Amino acid sequence: MSLTTFLILIIIGLLAGLFSGMFGIGGGVVMVPLMVFLLSYTQHQAQGTSLAVLAVPVTFLAAYTYHKTGEDPLNWKYAIIIAVTFVIGGFLGTKVALNINENILKKMFSVLLILVAVKMFFSK
Repeated sequence: MSLTTFLILIIIGLLAGLFSGMFGIGGGVVMVPLMVFLLSYTQHQAQGTSLAVLAVPVTFLAAYTYHKTGEDPLNWKYAIIIAVTFVIGGFLGTKVALNINENILKKMFSVLLILVAVKMFFSK
């Protein structure tokens, strides 16, 4: 691994962590596009790597920091239900994604990001 690649990986991790803590995002929205553009990963490689990063509880400390505020900005019961079903959805989604052409998958991913961005931008 070159020094440049190592530095890019550090930048991707820091940005994903920063945005995860600030906005609750990281994997798909930050890491996947950066790996595609900065590391020339295929869409499948970037998505798989993003999932591998999230396989360990990398954001627990960030979630716990929100919990410590005392204002209870997160609902642990809901988070556990989502986490359990995320495992099932992640497994099924991976099966589907691996059977979709790389270019089509990239376009689908882009449309999803645009739709979410437009919806959030124009919501109250």
